[in-house]
Amino acid sequence: MSEISLHIYRYGESCDLPGLSIGVARQAPRGVRKEERASRGYFDVWLPLLGPSRELLAENRAGKLSFAEFSKRYRAEMKKPEPRQIITLLAVLASERRINLGCFCNDPATCHRTLLRDLVLAEATKIAASKPTEVSSSPCYLADFWEES
Repeated sequence: MSEISLHIYRYGESCDLPGLSIGVARQAPRGVRKEERASRGYFDVWLPLLGPSRELLAENRAGKLSFAEFSKRYRAEMKKPEPRQIITLLAVLASERRINLGCFCNDPATCHRTLLRDLVLAEATKIAASKPTEVSSSPCYLADFWEES
């Protein structure tokens, strides 16, 4: 696996980020037409599944959680199968091209996009460590299956 290119940004701050910009907030931007999301610096693709749950967001916005508790609960949500699979996909994609993770929050130090970046980087490291350095046979086992049939 090559070098990981994974970055974070705030929606609307830059309309010309290189790479693929992915919106990871649970809510879509209000008042922004789908066709204008990329040109106005929001995102190319929206993956709300990677945002905190509505319940977690509500508690956080109400000031009921410390950032440490918010982080712990967000990480637990991201361990569920669907988000975990997307995180793995992003880890692989980020080794091939630049990926930008965006959200509405002003402060990246207290935003889930920073936590998500760390989860994706950890997954990329895990994938890189588990890959064999040399492949002795075809990595596509289906090719062998079709040849034998």
